[in-house]
Formats: sequence, C-alpha cells, structure tokens
Amino acid sequence: MKLAVVGGGSTYTPELIDGFARLRDELPLTEIALVDPDLSRLELVAGVSRRMLARAGHPADVVATADVQRGVEGAQAVLFQLRVGGQAARNVDETFPLECGCVGQETTGAGGLAKALRTVPVALELAAQVREHAPDAWIVDFTNPVGIVTRALLDAGHRAIGLCNVAIGFQRRFAKHLGVAPEQVQLGHVGLNHLTWERSVRVDGQEVLPKLIAEHGQAIADDLHLSLELIDRLQAVPSYYLRYFYAHDIVVEEQKTRPSRAADVAVMEEQLLKLYADPAVDTKPELLAKRGGAFYSEAAVALIASLIGDRGDVQVVNTRNNGTLPFLADDAVIEVPARITAAGAVPLPVEPVEPLYAGLIAGVSAYEELALQAALYGGVDRVRNALLAHPLVGQEAIAAELTALLLEKNGKYLAW
Repeated sequence: MKLAVVGGGSTYTPELIDGFARLRDELPLTEIALVDPDLSRLELVAGVSRRMLARAGHPADVVATADVQRGVEGAQAVLFQLRVGGQAARNVDETFPLECGCVGQETTGAGGLAKALRTVPVALELAAQVREHAPDAWIVDFTNPVGIVTRALLDAGHRAIGLCNVAIGFQRRFAKHLGVAPEQVQLGHVGLNHLTWERSVRVDGQEVLPKLIAEHGQAIADDLHLSLELIDRLQAVPSYYLRYFYAHDIVVEEQKTRPSRAADVAVMEEQLLKLYADPAVDTKPELLAKRGGAFYSEAAVALIASLIGDRGDVQVVNTRNNGTLPFLADDAVIEVPARITAAGAVPLPVEPVEPLYAGLIAGVSAYEELALQAALYGGVDRVRNALLAHPLVGQEAIAAELTALLLEKNGKYLAW
C-alpha cells in the first residue's frame, strides 16, 4: 500500500520511518511519499529515510516531492504533520502572550489560536487535493492544534481522524511502572486534545489506578511537573498540558526566564539535519527522542492498520463527540477511546464526567468552536471573541491586547 506524509520534510519523519520498518507486518507499505515545499530539508529527510529502510531490509520506495498531487495520488492513507511558518512562527506563538502575562504555548491560549489561524486554511487546501487525487484515503491529522484542525477537516466532509501521542505515552509509562506489557494497559482517557485526564487504568480488565497512584504517584507527578497533592485530589492523572491551567502563573514566570521551546527545538533541528545529511547515518538518531513525538510512529501505524484492515480494535483518537460527552455539542471533537474500523472511529461509552473536569472541557470546547470560525472566516472580532472565551485569557482588556499582538505578528499568514 502507498502512504503519503504531508509535511514529510519534518525532522519528526525518521521517527515514523523507524516505526514503519519495525512494524512492517502490521502495515505492509510499498511506497512512502514525503511531500514538502522545502526541498532542501526534504532531500535530507528522504535520504536518511531510504537508508533506514534499506538497513532494515524494508522494500518500500521513498518518493520525495513538493507536488501534492504526485505525493498523494493513489495513497490509501495520508498523514498531515504541518507547521505553517516553521519554528520561527512557533517561537512567536510561545513568546508574545507573555507580554500580557499569559502562557506562551503553541497549542493552547493565544499561541494556539495563532497556530490555528495559520494552519486551518492550509490544511483544508491540502485535504481538498487529497479528496481529488486519493478520494478513498483516510487523512490522519497529527497537526496541532489537533482538535481544531480535525474539526475543520470533518466539517468540510473529509475522511479524517485526529491523532496525538499523549495517550500512548501514558500507556507506555504506566506499563513500565506496573511491570506489564503496554498492550495489557487500557486507559480511561477523556477530554479534548491536550486537555485530558486518565480517570481509569486497567490491566487485563482490572482497575489499578489507585495502586498506581499510591505506589508511583510521586514519580508521575514529577514527570508532569505537577504536585502529588493535585493528583491525589483529582484521583486521576492529568495530561502534562494541563499544567498550563493548573499552574498557569508559575509557568508564565518560568517562561519569562528561559528560551522558548521553539528556540530549543530549532537548535535540535539544525543538529538533526546535519546528521541526516551524513550518508553513514542509517538509524534513528538518539537526539530525535528529545525532539518530541515519542511513540508517534506506533500510534500512527496502529491507527492506519485498523482503518485499512477493519480490525475493530480500540484506540485513543480525536473524533466527533456524537453524544459521548452529553454536555458538549454532537459536532465537537473529543479525544477518547474509540473502536476503529474501515468506517472510521466510534467512541466508546464514557462514564459521567465529574464537574471538576467537565467545566474546563466545556469552556475549551467553546473556545475551539470560536477559534475555528475565526480561522475559516477571519475578522478581528472573531479572533477577539475566541480569546475572550479561552479560560487562559478571559479578561476583556487582555483579550484586546493579545488580539492586536497576534494579528501584528501573523498578518503575513492570514489572507484576510
């Protein structure tokens, strides 16, 4: 089968290639098309990808192209991993909100909105080409902010599912704490993309979350940079992205005193591209583990294999709510365990969500709806309304100041 990766020039891509090589029996690829407008990066990434597959004895051809039609034509699945504006735009997302005392982050708050405004129109243009040249292909969206981008794709009628590596990361870490195989661990994962809680952890069907917290709570808290007292209070394990909510002011002060994550990643990317250019490099560099995206390849392979193979297994994905969380609209996009078949994703039933979580989920989901409207139709008022609705902003004067800064720094990306 053919798979296309849009944004294939990303330094993430060898993580995918490594997974494709290791899991070849699960996903028998014959062609991998890497699509990217940056040909200089693309050739380096394609080169190391070919060497990695050759070392593993994998038969797939790697095609590198800037031509979206050529890349996606005939594909059965298309991965979206876009970063409109690159690390430079991300650096702006992570720094301008600090001027207003708000957290700087690329997937939530004002920075996340800026990324959505830049990204949604591009993702929809690319999806239209997928529909034209590979009408039966599934689009797997790994592009942040995943919830908003996935909802844009679904609203436009595309065959799309959103994917994040937070759930598989928790599954792997919990399995290690518990001394069991990852596939034995099932998560009670609920919320929105980058706004989730693990309310249940089962091993072979038996609930072990209280035991996990009692025996490994401090290690989990340290990993999340949150307090054990908070985890005890929640009796759930929050995503590390919830630190931006539960410790907002602490995070802002930290961010003011050190380089942005984008600045760190830009340095790593330079080092990775030098490694990819070395014809002797034919394995995934250790440095890539620091780049982010851990277990992305395993999650992507599992999802695509289930969509193509109609396996009917359960995976955590971003898909329509359709009544799963009754306090959200049916067309909202949520991140929960779902059964995956050739027809798509159907969320499993979810136990009633405690008000402690439900209120925040509802507030951020309302922001995401307003953010999508701003991304689709533009307008200063739509941007300002989205920021006013976001729980990390909220105040009228701050929303107004952030709107002005966001538009000043992103104007060249916004056609309107």
